[in-house]
Amino acid sequence: MIANRSVAVFDLGGVLIDWNPRHLYRKLFRGDDAAMEHFLATVCTSSWNLQQDAGRPFAEACALLKREHPAHTELIDAWFHRQEEMVTGPIAGTVDILAELRARGVPLYALSNWSAETFPLARKRFDFLQWFQGVLVSGDVRLIKPDPRIFRLFFETHGVDPIDAVYIDDLKHNVDAATAQGMHGIHFTDPPTLRSELVKLGLLDQAR
Repeated sequence: MIANRSVAVFDLGGVLIDWNPRHLYRKLFRGDDAAMEHFLATVCTSSWNLQQDAGRPFAEACALLKREHPAHTELIDAWFHRQEEMVTGPIAGTVDILAELRARGVPLYALSNWSAETFPLARKRFDFLQWFQGVLVSGDVRLIKPDPRIFRLFFETHGVDPIDAVYIDDLKHNVDAATAQGMHGIHFTDPPTLRSELVKLGLLDQAR
C-alpha cells in the first residue's frame, strides 16, 4: 500500500537547474574534451567541490588546489569566478511540473547540496526558487547529502513528516538516503518519467 504522499521535496542541480561544470570548461578547453575530463577527474573534482557544498570557503579551497596544481591556477579560479557559466538555465520540463504542483496547492520544498557562497546567484536568476515554502542548502548548515543528519535537520526545520513527503534527486545514493529516512524517493532521469511517477502517487493528474 502506498502512503498518502502530499509534500514534494526537490533537489535543485540536475533536477530543476542545469548545472554542470562542463558547460564552462568546454569553452576553456576549446573543445578538447579529453583534456577537460582529465582536469575534472584530477584537479577540480566532484569530491573537491562537494567540500564547498559542505561549507568550505572557495578562497580556501582554490588556494589549496592552486598550491597542488600551480599550472592550472586560472582554470581553478574560474570554478568560482565564472560559476554562473556552469548553469545553462532551468530544466524546463521539470519547472513545468513544479508549476503544476504549485497550482494544485502541493507544499513545495527544496533540499540541495550547494555552496552558500554561490547559491545566492541562483536565487537571483531563477524566479521559481521563490515558489518553495522552504529551502535548505547544504552550505548553510555544513551538512551534505546523503548524510542522514541533513534530512533529519530538514524535517525539524520545516516541520515536514517524512511519511508525507516525496523526494526527487538525480543522484541515486541521495534518493536511497531519503528513502531510508521514510520519504518516497524518486530517482530523476527526465521530466516525463518524473511526471508519470507523480501521477501514480496522486500528486498530479493524468496527462490529457
